[in-house]
Amino acid sequence: MSERFDCDNCKESLYGRKYIQAEDNPYCIPCYDSLFANTCDECKELIGHDSRELFYEDRHYHEHCFRCFRCDRSLADEPFTSQDDALLCNDCYCNEFSSKCVACDKTVMPGTRKLEYAGSTWHEDCFICNSCQQPIGSKSFIPDKDDHYCVPCYENKFAPRCTRCKQALAKGGVTYREEPWHKECFVCTSCKVQLAGQHFTSRDDSPYCLKCFGNLYAKKCEACKKPITGFGGGKYISFEDRQWHQPCFTCSRCSVSLVGAGFFPEQDEILCRNCNDNL
Repeated sequence: MSERFDCDNCKESLYGRKYIQAEDNPYCIPCYDSLFANTCDECKELIGHDSRELFYEDRHYHEHCFRCFRCDRSLADEPFTSQDDALLCNDCYCNEFSSKCVACDKTVMPGTRKLEYAGSTWHEDCFICNSCQQPIGSKSFIPDKDDHYCVPCYENKFAPRCTRCKQALAKGGVTYREEPWHKECFVCTSCKVQLAGQHFTSRDDSPYCLKCFGNLYAKKCEACKKPITGFGGGKYISFEDRQWHQPCFTCSRCSVSLVGAGFFPEQDEILCRNCNDNL
C-alpha cells in the first residue's frame, strides 16, 4: 500500500492534484486560498493564489482593483498617492489638490521646489525679478504692486540716492533739507561725526555738530571764553561788542550776578554799584 499524501486541512488525497506547501504542510488549492489568501480591500473577495496581489499600508488589492478613485486608471505600475484613504493617480491628485503656478499656469507637482507668497504659488524657476528676469529663489526680494524685484534691481530702479555718496538708500536714512542721506553719510562738515539722532545746526546749508559750530562760528563769552551758542534754551547778555553767558555776567570784583541789575563798565571790567562806588 502506498503512503497517503493528503491535504492538511480537508484530508483529501493530493495525488494527481495541484497543491501548495505552506508552513511545511501541503494544501489543496481551495483550502490554501481559504486559509491563507488575503481579502481585497476594494472588492472584498479573496485574492487567489494565481492572482497578482498588490499591498499598500496594510491593505491588499487584486491587481485589477488597484485603481485611481477618480479616473479609474490602473495604479499597478503608476505613481500614486492617498488622500483620505482614497487612492489617486498623480494627475488626479494634482488637478484636485495641488496649486497652479501663477506665472506659467501649470500644476506645481508634489515634491517639486516652489515658492509661496501672499496666497500665490510659483515654481521656483518661475519666480523671477521683473527687471533682470533672473530667478529670485531664496534671495530677498521687494514686492511692488503685482511685480517682484531682487534687491539690487529695486534699488537701481526705485530707491532714492544718498545726497553725499549717490548710492541707493534701500531703507532708513535721514532727510535733511528734503534730501535723502545714509545715516553714516550725514556727518558734521567739520569733524565728520555722525549727526543722525543728535542735535545739530547748519551754516550755508552745511550741517555741523553743536561743538564744531560753536568753536567755528559762535561768539565767545567775555568771562569764560567758551562759545555762546544759544542752543538748549541758554540765555546770554550782550553789551556793546561783548557777550556773556547769563551765569557768567557777574561783577569783575565781587562776582555778584549782574543779571537784571545795574552795572558800570570800567575799561575791560564790569562792576556792580557797590564796587563802582568804592573806586
